[in-house]
Amino acid sequence: MKVRIIIVAAPSGAGKSSFVERICREDDRLVDLVTCTTRAMRRGEEQGKPYFFISGDEFKERIKRDYFVEWAWVHGNLYGTPMEHLEKAWSQHKTVIMDIDVQGAATFKEKFPDARTIFILPPNIDELRRRILNRDGIAPANMQLRLRNAESEISQASKFDFQVVNDVFEQSYAQFKKIIEDLLGSH
Repeated sequence: MKVRIIIVAAPSGAGKSSFVERICREDDRLVDLVTCTTRAMRRGEEQGKPYFFISGDEFKERIKRDYFVEWAWVHGNLYGTPMEHLEKAWSQHKTVIMDIDVQGAATFKEKFPDARTIFILPPNIDELRRRILNRDGIAPANMQLRLRNAESEISQASKFDFQVVNDVFEQSYAQFKKIIEDLLGSH
């Protein structure tokens, strides 16, 4: 049976977005679902890339309308996946690949037991801290919260179908790509 959903989870800063963006450019059988969030846009981001940025009120209104397959509080912000985006991808015979948090991954796995899961691990917490600083340009106000959450998330890695340590990007990405290709089967 064709894999309908591939879930990629990792602590903030471990590289999951970079992996998912690149694999989607390289394999047209995949579609990356854009999730909604109430968090502020970072440098270099825009509406729809990598999220749909909406207000807290709008997000709560969508929750009431059952708009989201799943939603969660992550680092003090709301994130949610629109059901209509999943259905559209499947109607186009695409496999959905998503980078979401551990909490969201568990919800998806519960709702879609056939989903396959991949956890991206940082080499260590110090490297994770360095990557977050490099990405954001400054230490985010919630750095300690992110690092505490990262330790908790990393403890869940063994529950995922596959784990990839993102130490040397190109080598780690090659391992990730091989897992995806194996899941999708040959072209």
